[in-house]
Order: sequence, then structure tokens, then C-alpha cells
Amino acid sequence: MSKAAELFAQRKEGVFWILAILWMGFIFFMSAHTGSDLDHGTGLFSAIKASLEDFVARTTGLQTDIVSTLAHVSEYLVLGFLLANALCLRTSAGKAFLIAVLTGSLYGVTDEIHQIFVPGRLCDPADWLADTLGCALGALCLTVLKRRQPKAKK
Repeated sequence: MSKAAELFAQRKEGVFWILAILWMGFIFFMSAHTGSDLDHGTGLFSAIKASLEDFVARTTGLQTDIVSTLAHVSEYLVLGFLLANALCLRTSAGKAFLIAVLTGSLYGVTDEIHQIFVPGRLCDPADWLADTLGCALGALCLTVLKRRQPKAKK
């Protein structure tokens, strides 16, 4: 590998890790607030959440907070994808998948512990399961995409 190609690969890996860490910061920020805390109950977040909850209640009859579960899955789906993407540069797609899911799941544990200290939030093992599921789905998406790519010629 030429020096230029090696430098490009290092920078690419650095960017991938920075994206994953920034996303973890976003998750931390969101966990430090409630939806109504971010917009005082009258803004965009509250309106979206209320609309989604109303839609779910009308279409399924469920009176549960499925929106929160979907938010957890979505946040961690992105995290799993970003972690697996960064890890794929140094290891096989299978190992990257496993490490990404374990790392994301452990981060989900710390996220739930963090929420104990946030007024209006609580530590919920069901949320951690949603986090882990989302992370696994994101890492799986990346793994499938990587396996579909044609192998680069050396």
C-alpha cells in the first residue's frame, strides 16, 4: 500500500470513529432530556410524539409508549451501523458485527444508568433491550452491505 493510500485509510478510519463518538454524544444529550424538556411541551418534539402516539392508539388500540421504544431502536440502529462501519476497517464483518453489538449494548447500559439521575427519566431494562436490538439491526445492515460489495483487487 502506498503512503498516500495508507494515510487516506487512517483518515477514513478516524472520521468513522469520530462519527460514532459524536452519535454517542447525541444519545447522551437526548437521554439527559425528556421530549417536553427540550421544547417545554409545546414545540416540535412534543407535537411529533403526540401525533405518533395518537396514530398508534387509533390504528392498533395500544395505549403504550411505543414511540419511546422506536426512538431507542432508531438511535441505537444508527450507533450499531456506525460502530460496525468503523470496526470493519480493521476486522472481518462478522467480528465487527459482534463487537459493535456488544459495545452498543454496554453503552445502552450506561445510558440507562445515566437516566436514573435525570428528572423525569428512569432506568428501564426494556429500553436497554430496545437499544441492543437497534444496535444489532444497525450492525447487521452494515454487515449485509459490506458482504454485498465486490472485493477490492490487491
